[in-house]
Amino acid sequence: MPAITLLSAVFVVGFEQLVHWRYGPTGVVGLLLLGIGIKAKNATCSSIGAVVLALLVAGPAVSS
Repeated sequence: MPAITLLSAVFVVGFEQLVHWRYGPTGVVGLLLLGIGIKAKNATCSSIGAVVLALLVAGPAVSS
């Protein structure tokens, strides 16, 4: 049982570091809002976090 907890903690920290490296502090804020919204069952908070992450992943529109 402790091994599963340790592996999940390592995965979460690694994923957070990946988001921070790829999308910067704004990505961490979006991930934090999404996580808090899901845990608190607050649709507004989780929606804002999801929109922030979606905007970061989509990136700026580049016209050719």
